[in-house]
Amino acid sequence: MLQSKHHFFVYPFFQHYTLWLLRRRFRSVTIEGSFSDSGKPVLLIGNHVGWWDGFWGMYLKLKLVKRKFHFIMQEDQLLRYRFFNYTGGFSIKRNSREVIESLKYADSLLHNPANMVLMYPQGKLQSIYRSFFSFEKGIERVIKGREGEVQLLMSVNMIDYLAHPKPSLYIYLRDYTGDFRCESLEEAYNLFYTDCLAIQTLRTE
Repeated sequence: MLQSKHHFFVYPFFQHYTLWLLRRRFRSVTIEGSFSDSGKPVLLIGNHVGWWDGFWGMYLKLKLVKRKFHFIMQEDQLLRYRFFNYTGGFSIKRNSREVIESLKYADSLLHNPANMVLMYPQGKLQSIYRSFFSFEKGIERVIKGREGEVQLLMSVNMIDYLAHPKPSLYIYLRDYTGDFRCESLEEAYNLFYTDCLAIQTLRTE
């Protein structure tokens, strides 16, 4: 597997590039919710919708979660876009023995309170219009028994155009305070997503 790196030039460039790119491509970026920093390592989970996900995670790191940014990517994609490896991306290869190695690596990162790790428990890209998410067991391998040691932050990313040529991005946040079993986390995330969808719908009325 490819472990995350933070190149002395590429990593700072990626941070500035993220802010520039979001200003250029989105009419506005709104963060709904808050982050109460507990001083612990942070695991950020969210809906995995496309190419933008890593940029949106970096935006949260810069605006709220002041940690070193790490994020998981499919190995073939990370090999194709090696730039991301130097900005905190590490690899996972589904349906292979390397999956365990990648999950152990993610767990090791979450033993350092200076780190933030972005993961997608559903394990694959899914439509932004999806209304229910099924989590794979991999997330439990990373955080099982770590209640009180890791701060788990749930995010939901939504976009709307309405009457504008550029979309507006809305990032919803909520701290997760339940147990770290996969089933409990999945249930809490789906309830959170339902709440976010209701709020987002009201914005268009």
